Amino acid sequence: ARGRSVSPARKRKSRLGKLALLFLILVMVAAGAFGYLAYQRYQGFADTAIAGIDKGETLRVAPGDTLPKVLRKLREIGVETSSFEWRALAKQMGAAGKIQIGEYALEPGMTPRDLLARMRDGKVMSYRFTIVEGWNIRDLRAALAKATPLKQQTAQLDDSALMRALERGGQHPEGRFLPETYQYTRDDSDLDVLKRAADAMDKALVEAWASRDPQLPLNSAYELLTLASIVEKETGVADERPQIAGVFVRRLKMPMRLETDPTVIYGMGSAYSGNIRKTDLRTDTPYNTYTRDGLPPTPISMPGRSALQAVAH
Repeated sequence: ARGRSVSPARKRKSRLGKLALLFLILVMVAAGAFGYLAYQRYQGFADTAIAGIDKGETLRVAPGDTLPKVLRKLREIGVETSSFEWRALAKQMGAAGKIQIGEYALEPGMTPRDLLARMRDGKVMSYRFTIVEGWNIRDLRAALAKATPLKQQTAQLDDSALMRALERGGQHPEGRFLPETYQYTRDDSDLDVLKRAADAMDKALVEAWASRDPQLPLNSAYELLTLASIVEKETGVADERPQIAGVFVRRLKMPMRLETDPTVIYGMGSAYSGNIRKTDLRTDTPYNTYTRDGLPPTPISMPGRSALQAVAH
């Protein structure tokens, strides 16, 4: 039998099919290579230090800021940004649409992944303000007025208005704020810090009063706070506070006047020039414990936890 011959048309069709298959393979290989290169570039972008960041720079994310707005802010700082890569990385990390407001530190060497993680998790910059043991309310307010970038909301308030703003109307402000270090953000105000310090003192005072010696000659937690404020001003050495507290407690039990200079000084107010004289000790004021029995009418300073516990025990 004679073999069948293949027509030229069928041969051309076969060659075209092979060429098409080869072209498709080449396209797939090229696409794969392009995808691999794009992935490698993407990975390199995500974990490569951001160029254009100088030490001390910050990024502020305001309410309503979207990722494109944040990228524009980065470009204004001098950071070159590719919207496509940042958007892709934000989507992969679950940060898209979840960027939190606040101020973020931009540090040399940080990567896009680092920055997006901070903004997604709300790891904003924080600042510190320390209330020093033994400060009085004037010291505290003067230091707060200089704290930056804390928003100032109390400058025009007198002490009574300040306590009303803290929802503590009728309370004397002296001694009401616990000496500690408090962290705050750029969006916080001096009222925010004072509220936290007042709440912390409330808690510390409740704990000290609840654990007090049953023989303590004090009638209230406020009296404990007042005596602790005197102990605080008598010494800055923690180990000496129990001994000094013991001296004052024994005097109250006898009864005997406390006769302590810090109360006289507090009662003198702005008239105190750095030296206390005999005439000052004899000049009667509500705070002069040389001329008056018992405790002064209010605390004279901000006592720390150590002074509170020294008096309680």
